[in-house]
Amino acid sequence: MALVKVDERGDGELQRGLKTRHMNMIAIGGAIGTGLFVALGGSMSEAGPGGALLAYGVIGIMVYFLMQSLGEMATYMPISGAFETYATKFVDPALGFALGWNYWYNWAITLAAELVAGAIVIKFWLPDTSAVMWSAIFLSILFGLNYFSVKMYGESEFWFAGIKVVAIIVFLIVGVMMIVGIIGGHNVGFDNWTIENAPFAGGIIAIVNIFMIAGFSFQGTELVGVAAGETDNPERNVPKAIRTVFWRILIFYIGAIIVVGFILPYNDPNLLNTGIENVAVSPFTLIFERAGIAFAASLMNAVILTSVLSCGNSGLYAATRMLYAMSKEGKAPKLFSRVNKRGVPVNALILTTAVGMAAFLTSPGGDSPVYLWLVNASGLAGFIAWLGIAISHYKFRKAFLAQGHSLSELKFKAKLYPFGPIFAMILCLIVIVGQGTFAFSGGNIDWLGVLVAYIGIPLFLLLYFGYKIIKKTKSVKPEEADLSKGFAKID
Repeated sequence: MALVKVDERGDGELQRGLKTRHMNMIAIGGAIGTGLFVALGGSMSEAGPGGALLAYGVIGIMVYFLMQSLGEMATYMPISGAFETYATKFVDPALGFALGWNYWYNWAITLAAELVAGAIVIKFWLPDTSAVMWSAIFLSILFGLNYFSVKMYGESEFWFAGIKVVAIIVFLIVGVMMIVGIIGGHNVGFDNWTIENAPFAGGIIAIVNIFMIAGFSFQGTELVGVAAGETDNPERNVPKAIRTVFWRILIFYIGAIIVVGFILPYNDPNLLNTGIENVAVSPFTLIFERAGIAFAASLMNAVILTSVLSCGNSGLYAATRMLYAMSKEGKAPKLFSRVNKRGVPVNALILTTAVGMAAFLTSPGGDSPVYLWLVNASGLAGFIAWLGIAISHYKFRKAFLAQGHSLSELKFKAKLYPFGPIFAMILCLIVIVGQGTFAFSGGNIDWLGVLVAYIGIPLFLLLYFGYKIIKKTKSVKPEEADLSKGFAKID
């Protein structure tokens, strides 16, 4: 076994420039986006207020255990490769290879999706302007924020996420005041929770479908693990972020569902039309308008634009660091492990930006078959990454104990092991397998829908088995797992 050699010029390592406040907002910013501001209306319409509350609550519990698992490993071994490196060390190098490229691809394509979304949001105010022009402007801004230093990325994400958090807090306060009758003209009762099959309007199938939407909404919380390699005090900052961020996110989501459920009936026709191009009927916009807040649509459009930029910013950062980590381990060309004097892996950043731009150019409007297939293929990647986190933690704890270590050595211990990672594994598998159920409804099987929904699975399996066959990798035994706190070793 030998450590991978990389091209270093004395400035060849990442810099630890992220502080606690950055770590908190990176996780919040990654997980609060259009899934809350826009997609929540569709979730309520399909499953009813009770169904949406149950689905988001269950997925939230799963994310809690995933964050516990990631927190234990990231505190012990703060590396920018995070779960890709953990899978390589504790499970199988082939799994690490597949997870790494899968995650990089996911965020590179997500960057393209956010460029499309950003252009759509701008057209709310300036309908006759060029979508390509605005996407190019946004891409240049995000590239600049990631190019100069990790601290600049952290600061920008702190303020991007801060705007979203303030908007949600104001929304919750206004909503509660409307429910108790302080504003809005009258008290709001429980009628919306009892009308026409509410609170579980669509039954169990609808709740399963909302599992997918809820999961996509929470994706991004794992960015804490990726950013752990650049935080200034990971043993303190990572556990603090893990302990506090999840509960804030869960309160925001559950609180928003409760407020919307009380004020808007699930069969409100406006909720059926929610989408990023229809910000005027976002549940947030509708409730602000009922509260008498002027320019509610423009206000929410500005918040959604901030959300889009925040997600693109985090995606560009995460993909760049994952490519850097894979290069350090020999799973990507060595040139991607080179960093500038400010500790930024510029080559990895340039490639990720180029891929995101190329994907966007396949359809500036976001409606071409090529673009839609790319986005659908990346959709599963987040759940596959979460599954990899749960498996890696299960194997990490076994290896840690098998090699004579004591749990008292861990600065952060995941709660309810092994139930936590096992529960997360099972639920991730249910979501991955069940996400295409819509293609089987209506009596006839929509085979194109099946292919579009599950295209990410064969791509992942191709990466996994391709690397395993070529490199002849084997599953890592607990007694032989590499517990060193650096990048993984390879043959």
